Amino acid sequence: MVGPGRPLFVLFGSSVVQFSYGNGGWGAILADYYARKVLPRFLPVLEVLRFGFLNLMIPLGFSQVSVFKFSGKLGSCSADILVRGYAGWNSRRAVQVLDKIFPKNAAIQPALVIVCFGGNDSFIPHPSMKLPHVPLQEYVANMEKIALHLMGLSETTRIIFLSCPPINEEMHRLTQDPKLCVTVRSNESGKKYSEACKQLCWRMDLKVIDLFAVIQEHDDWSTRCYTEDGVHFSAEGSEIVAREILKTISDADWKPTLYCNAMPLEFAEDSDYDPE
Repeated sequence: MVGPGRPLFVLFGSSVVQFSYGNGGWGAILADYYARKVLPRFLPVLEVLRFGFLNLMIPLGFSQVSVFKFSGKLGSCSADILVRGYAGWNSRRAVQVLDKIFPKNAAIQPALVIVCFGGNDSFIPHPSMKLPHVPLQEYVANMEKIALHLMGLSETTRIIFLSCPPINEEMHRLTQDPKLCVTVRSNESGKKYSEACKQLCWRMDLKVIDLFAVIQEHDDWSTRCYTEDGVHFSAEGSEIVAREILKTISDADWKPTLYCNAMPLEFAEDSDYDPE
């Protein structure tokens, strides 16, 4: 452990999480967003916008001004973001190791856990193949167990569930063995698991992002949002996921807040080495 202590965010899920630091992934976007940034006191407006402070201080129509001057110190706070992603895992496997990944007696508990299971659970079962399919009713029970365990970590541990995202079925079929004559993944099945996840979160008063719907709101989503396997997010798809997560954190009525632009700046005292 190194200091100073920062809020700990944990990304917990299957390959959608494991791969979230590659290919411009959403995990990497969050890590960059929560890296400590101190802005110089004279800064071009476009740079202020790039750092994400539009919601704090740049009114609409301000673009004609080339340089913005402010007093004091402005920046985004830091959080340590850990990835606990496991390709091929389903909710059944996740429940088996909850105590190992999230021990209740840990000295430091996560401030936020983002959970994403469902894609592998929603595989279409077939008697001739060993697949990660988990029946829908068991999936819901497993996700509830995960939620209850995380809720018991501390009074200030917050949770966001990501529902099962859609896939590009045609691209996914091209990655399968040509000899395989059955479909093992479909959006019809994935939607059922996504809806079940949302219903559970609403019942438990948890934050949930409906990835199945959000992804499909974008033009040409099936090709632009995925890598060649049709399942894992491209950089553009990850931008959508990260944006929805940041919006959810920003809108949440959590105390203390976990939205980086509203958190205290680490080492906020004046320093000769900060940007001028």
